[in-house]
Amino acid sequence: GQMGGKKSKKRRLPVSEARELLAQEEAQKLIDMDKVTKQALERVQQSGIVFIDEIDKVATRSNGGKSGPDVSREGVQRDLLPIVEGSGVMTKYGMVKTDHILFIASGAFHIAKPSDLIPELQGRFPIRVELQSLTEEDFFKILTVPKNALIKQYVALMASEGVKVDFTEGAVREVARMAAAVNEEVENIGARRLHTILTTLLEDLLFDVPDAMRDDSFAVDEALVQAKLADVVENRDLSQYIL
Repeated sequence: GQMGGKKSKKRRLPVSEARELLAQEEAQKLIDMDKVTKQALERVQQSGIVFIDEIDKVATRSNGGKSGPDVSREGVQRDLLPIVEGSGVMTKYGMVKTDHILFIASGAFHIAKPSDLIPELQGRFPIRVELQSLTEEDFFKILTVPKNALIKQYVALMASEGVKVDFTEGAVREVARMAAAVNEEVENIGARRLHTILTTLLEDLLFDVPDAMRDDSFAVDEALVQAKLADVVENRDLSQYIL
């Protein structure tokens, strides 16, 4: 990045803005980036956690042969093996040793099985935990507890358009119940189902807000949720394509 030399560019700013920029530049000069990089490397090597999602996608199918995609999957596993068991990985900040990094892997394993992974890789993940499907109560917590829960996001989105939206507890519990029901009947896609259900529930409101509903308030209760979604949830064909 320094090959062409430092290029300066003149800017004309009010004194108040210039003071802030100058303070930022001077503060940046006080940071020892070599020390920051060294500390970051030490932390990742001693306390790092790497999460490998969908590891079932690289498992060799039980009934498959040793040709085509299965060979490629096994190759990916063998590439992962030295990293998981401990080796040096070159990064833009220097060499990172993975010996003390905690590796966590997850997968659905609805087609392949954990035993379909190569034996060496299985041995590097000695602790196995089977997770339970999300329940209606789990969905309710997901919609209400996190700081960036979907319900809070939609309320903030409407507020930015000048519309106050209130979700009653009954409405949230009904959304959670419907999400759990559709997951059981159609396909279990976990908490992603909440996003599709809320989008379907609020599509009319989202469409009308910019023009017709400024400075209004809107209540979402259990009756509204049932009126908007009951038919879709009960009809398996509709829920399959809409939710």
